[in-house]
Amino acid sequence: MSTFVHEEIESQPACWSRAAEIGSAGAAGLPEPGEAVAVVGCGTSWFMAMAYSSLREAAGQGRTDAFTASEMPTGRDYDRVLAITRSGTTTEVVRLLAESTGTPSTVITAATDGPALAAADQGIHLPFVDERSVVQTRFATSTLALLRAHLGESLERVVDDGGRALELDLQPYLDADQVTFLGSGWTIGLAHEAALKTREAAQFWAESYPAMDYRHGPISIAQPGRLVWSLGAGPTDLEQDVTATGATWVGHDLDPLAGLVVAQRFAVALAGRRGLDPDRPRHLTRAVVLDNA
Repeated sequence: MSTFVHEEIESQPACWSRAAEIGSAGAAGLPEPGEAVAVVGCGTSWFMAMAYSSLREAAGQGRTDAFTASEMPTGRDYDRVLAITRSGTTTEVVRLLAESTGTPSTVITAATDGPALAAADQGIHLPFVDERSVVQTRFATSTLALLRAHLGESLERVVDDGGRALELDLQPYLDADQVTFLGSGWTIGLAHEAALKTREAAQFWAESYPAMDYRHGPISIAQPGRLVWSLGAGPTDLEQDVTATGATWVGHDLDPLAGLVVAQRFAVALAGRRGLDPDRPRHLTRAVVLDNA
């Protein structure tokens, strides 16, 4: 079955190249070194905020905190609020931007107009990564590619790995009855996103945890027929512990962003096997806009 999300997943390496050009050129409104920054979003955008927050702090560019937009604490001082929203209409993001008076704010969005852009001081438009599917893929990953490039990373290998990710065989994973995604550092956000994609697209239960925390309880459900999937290199001895349970360890020699593409493809392939339309998951819309906002 051909779907919008298939096309959007396959377009990601090319989109990352374009986004990296914008990020490396230093688009106005992106955080400057030394700024204290709050990065906010909802759902998938929040998980990208988590990944960027970890990367920016590791790069020594300043305190960076990630929040889901509805839960950002009041009373904390930041030099900038950076919001991520594909549609530019998400109620919690728009509300937060409107209330962030006195703090410079920037929004990254696929929209060219709308309430988030009106509420923010500056906007970075990425219309070339907008999506027709409800399920987010290329907007989120391209936003992270842009932000990684702005931190000074070269995305050449990432783009190459993205192409490889589109070719990997998924068949060994598709008979699993459960999957747990793991990450470390900045890839914890990617693990959460991989699990969300699997739940959204395929109505298939998936969990996600920091890799070092997996042995603190979650490993108890590992057993034959289940996958433990690492986004990026896991702790050196964890694979051995997982294998001892009978579960299957999954890892790829790819940049973790490209590894997320494999997980996206897994989610969509599962949806197809289950007779579901991954473009239109049940109970979901492209953006959450609340009537009482």
